[in-house]
Amino acid sequence: MTKNLGNIDRTVRALLAVVLAVLYFTGVISGTMGLVLVILGGIFLATSLISWCPIYAVLGIKTCPANKNQAVL
Repeated sequence: MTKNLGNIDRTVRALLAVVLAVLYFTGVISGTMGLVLVILGGIFLATSLISWCPIYAVLGIKTCPANKNQAVL
């Protein structure tokens, strides 16, 4: 897997995951919608930690800067 998430994208995803977790565990959001948002937050956190998003890979989106050692086509 090559990285396809830049630092800003990773930071936004991690912060969003933390916000969703805080909202869920403080009881602001609850029920089915709360559970769905917590799972989504977990996915955001996981993708930000590994710097790879499968949806971005399928769509060909890359928010990380190109490596200097990589050939640009």
